Amino acid sequence: MDKVAYFISDAHLGIDPPGCLPNREEKLVELLRSWKGCASHVVIVGDLFEFWFEYRDYVSKNHLPLIRALADLVESGVSVHLFRGNHDFALGDFFEKSVGAHVHDNAILEIQGKRIYVAHGDGVIKSDWKYRLYRKILDCSFNRWLFRMFHPDWGMALARFVGRSSRKAGENKVIAIDEYLEWGNGVLREKACDICVHGHHHLAGIWNVENGVVASPGEWIKKFTVLQLENGELLLKNID
Repeated sequence: MDKVAYFISDAHLGIDPPGCLPNREEKLVELLRSWKGCASHVVIVGDLFEFWFEYRDYVSKNHLPLIRALADLVESGVSVHLFRGNHDFALGDFFEKSVGAHVHDNAILEIQGKRIYVAHGDGVIKSDWKYRLYRKILDCSFNRWLFRMFHPDWGMALARFVGRSSRKAGENKVIAIDEYLEWGNGVLREKACDICVHGHHHLAGIWNVENGVVASPGEWIKKFTVLQLENGELLLKNID
């Protein structure tokens, strides 16, 4: 029997927005540790952090237990994958070099005989054109260099302020789930995959489409939900 593959998304660790469940990061660390020995893959589908930026000699001390838990999984033989999201798109080589995890923008993973396309899902639908423009501005090499000139504490404070503002502006945004399913269905056809897993919109679900299955792990803020692949079957779990 194959070990289980787990998918989680959108934890946005580093902040406590209104209505969030308490001790989120500690509970996630406990969950990661519980998967040691029973998981084949742990896939984090973007926005693990509210913000992440890698300086030459700096890593946020606030997330050391989480980083240690991921490193322990890798050392135990679990294949750990981190996908860049719209909040932690600046993931560099720290997790690959120091933790042993695989870092991607998008990738096809072959697990339990299934071809699984994984991406965070930001900017993939037509109505996200404003975000795609905003991302190009933020992610250009000059702006990255300019941000690196800030003291890390100042940079983190600025990023949290921008994150709070964008979250408040998007509170009443209607999720265009049909557009995500259309995109996912197209990816399944184009990439010849069985499953498309993405996050970003924070809605947990498994949807059957013409060319396979589109699924989202949901979030780790107001609800603790996880996707798991066991014996080739995809299931959505609520974590108490």
